[in-house]
Amino acid sequence: MGSGALALIQPAAPVAPASPPAPGSSNQRVRIVDATLSCIARFGLAKTTLDDVARAAGCSRATVYRAFPGGKDALMKAVVDTEVSRLFSELAVAMGEAGDLEDVLVAGMTLAARRIGGHPALSFLLAHEPEVVLPHLAFDHHDRLLGLVSVYAAPFLGRWLDHDQALRVAEWTTRIALSYLGCPADDVDLTDPEHARRLVRSFVLPAIRALSSFSPDPLVVGEGPARPPAQPTARSVPSPGLDTVKGEAS
Repeated sequence: MGSGALALIQPAAPVAPASPPAPGSSNQRVRIVDATLSCIARFGLAKTTLDDVARAAGCSRATVYRAFPGGKDALMKAVVDTEVSRLFSELAVAMGEAGDLEDVLVAGMTLAARRIGGHPALSFLLAHEPEVVLPHLAFDHHDRLLGLVSVYAAPFLGRWLDHDQALRVAEWTTRIALSYLGCPADDVDLTDPEHARRLVRSFVLPAIRALSSFSPDPLVVGEGPARPPAQPTARSVPSPGLDTVKGEAS
């Protein structure tokens, strides 16, 4: 996604030292982006200058401009693109390894909470410059964020739900996660898988059951791809208690 989809391929065998990367090359852009994140975590966005970034990246101010010709605005867009890409890449691994619907929801919610809550630059901005971040989480921006996350997460839920249901479940789960991240509760820690699992069992699985009950073509939710039931009667998703064996709900 965006400028964040950058990969560095290491050679299998020793090779002669490479010449310094040309300005604007992928590894140099990544180094500048990481330097920018470090500066924002220390000084905030408003006080971070391109000179600060250049010093942190070990290059000249002119090099930063050559890598990001649009200046600070272009650099900040690249920072956001890179961090979103990194988050989605980690989510793809965690959610792809989950073995059932409940686990894929818990994995996504937990990893997102850890990455967002433990992000030094974002934490600084929320504490000292909330006006930079909060407008992007409200009104039209909020809807676009939900749409982006839903479209990304839906394929991971598609093993158990049809596409429309997967989109709705992904959006609902994201709304729940953002609510708790924005207004933390003393007894809910989304970075703890068991806390996230309680939320999934309390608020997400019942919604899936309702979707399945009212769908004209209800689904069997279980291992493997979602498929129509053998009989035309609706089969709902069980509503487990907190002592249900993990994964049983899906």
